[in-house]
Amino acid sequence: MASYSLEIKRSAAKELAQLPPKDRGRIIARIQALAEDPRPVGAEKLSGQERYRVRQGDYRILYEIEDQILRIMVVKIGHRRDVYRT
Repeated sequence: MASYSLEIKRSAAKELAQLPPKDRGRIIARIQALAEDPRPVGAEKLSGQERYRVRQGDYRILYEIEDQILRIMVVKIGHRRDVYRT
């Protein structure tokens, strides 16, 4: 299986930079693992959207998968109580 390229939206990168350092490292590792397996065990498709979410502790990583061009776009990173609010 081919490896996907990773892209992080500017807003998601800002959210990542604001996280505590101990959580930030784990989240970065989880995002990098998505390049090899974009639909890992525990990933769920969000209803009504073409996005997926994966858990990392109390944080959620929301991302879109573009299978035609092998790209993963990280859209939002945040605490579980805030990440789904618009």
